[in-house]
Amino acid sequence: MTDPQIQLQQVNVVVPDVGSAAAFLRALGVDVPDAAPEWSEWMPHHRGVASTVEGFDADLDSAAFAREWGGLPDGWTGVVLTLRVPTRDAVDASYERALTAGATPRREPYDAFWGSRFAAVAGPGGLVVGIMSPRDDSMRSEPPDPAGFADA
Repeated sequence: MTDPQIQLQQVNVVVPDVGSAAAFLRALGVDVPDAAPEWSEWMPHHRGVASTVEGFDADLDSAAFAREWGGLPDGWTGVVLTLRVPTRDAVDASYERALTAGATPRREPYDAFWGSRFAAVAGPGGLVVGIMSPRDDSMRSEPPDPAGFADA
C-alpha cells in the first residue's frame, strides 16, 4: 500500500572525501556549486548537487556530518534515501512504522537544525532511509560546528 503523501525528496551520498567527489562529478559535467561564502566552512563536509527536478535535493556529505544528522556509524559511506512526509507528527509515526517493519534505528526523530523533523532507519540490505517533514523556519536552530567534525 503506497501513501501519496510520502515522496522521495532527497538523496544524500555519504563519501570519504566530499571535495574529490564534487570534483569528479564536475569532470562529468554535473553542476556542483560552491557554497555561499557564509557556508564555506561546510565545504569539506557538505555540498549540494544541482538538480533539474523541482523539489528534489541531492547532496554530498562527509561521514562525520552524516554521523551528526543521521546517527550513522563512524566511517559509514553509502546512500541515504530521504522520504518527505507531510507533517512533523508523520515523521514519528513513519519511524515507528519502519521499526515495526524490522528497521534498525539510526537516529530517533528529532528537531533538526535546518527546521525539519528528521529520523533515520536502516532497512534490509543496508538500505538507509531518512524521514523528513517540511521545513519550518520557526524550528530552526544553530547548526553544529563543522570544525568539530572528525572523520573516524
